[in-house]
Amino acid sequence: MVSAQKKGLIEKGATIWKAGGGYTFTEGPATAPDGRVFFTDQPNDQIYIWDEEKGISLYLEGTGRSNGMYFNNDGRLVACADEHNQLIVFSENKKMNVIFNGQYEGKHINGPNDLWITPGGGIYFSDPYYHREWWPDGHKLEQDVRGVYYLPPDGKIKRVIDDFKQPNGLVGTPDGKILYVADINDRKTWKYDIQPDGTLANKTLFAPDGSDGMTIDNSGNIYLTSQKVLVYSPAGELFEEIEVPEAPSNVCFAGKKRNILFVTARTSVYILRMNVKGVN
Repeated sequence: MVSAQKKGLIEKGATIWKAGGGYTFTEGPATAPDGRVFFTDQPNDQIYIWDEEKGISLYLEGTGRSNGMYFNNDGRLVACADEHNQLIVFSENKKMNVIFNGQYEGKHINGPNDLWITPGGGIYFSDPYYHREWWPDGHKLEQDVRGVYYLPPDGKIKRVIDDFKQPNGLVGTPDGKILYVADINDRKTWKYDIQPDGTLANKTLFAPDGSDGMTIDNSGNIYLTSQKVLVYSPAGELFEEIEVPEAPSNVCFAGKKRNILFVTARTSVYILRMNVKGVN
């Protein structure tokens, strides 16, 4: 249990609690419409559910090696599944349906990592390259860049960022106008204006920190995950550093009131009660 209280962002007297442990590497927390969090233990190819009242339970084994996840506008779980470099959506009976087959200009992508879904249903996802032990012998990098892509609800996929060293975490504003994307190897996070066709404009340096996963609260603050959870104001001012017992990999807001910060961190997951809330 670690004390953390500063500048009114965190609920008075709140402490970081370990909600579960014993995993290999936790990632991809995604908040369901009812406030539960679905998260992955990717090396073990599992998805778990955290419930505010019931705790943690196993959702599924055999997930296509799901990594980053997000709920779409229909309340279905969408995942970056890098076993076959695909985007998938889970049906009500847990069946995996492919929504992107992993091919761009005739070559397989590098390995989808994190995603964010726009209010209109378009999907932005990062495509770094982390070689996976579950890939077949001879699997190699085929794309000429490590980029970010946009998949329209009913259109052709397009690459929208092609100048990063290693794109990773990303999140957009709830009005669908701004996208934040981290270049984890360059230790920078960038801000873009989202155009009507899904392309990005006005690249602006937002923070001198990279990030694995990231989230946003209802005040517009951006949460990055590095060795700590770093909270930046919409103006790009670092005003909070939340220490976690293990290095965080991703973060989201959870619970029925969306006032619980849920952090995936290596072998464990942690929760912290906040004064701010996440966005729906």
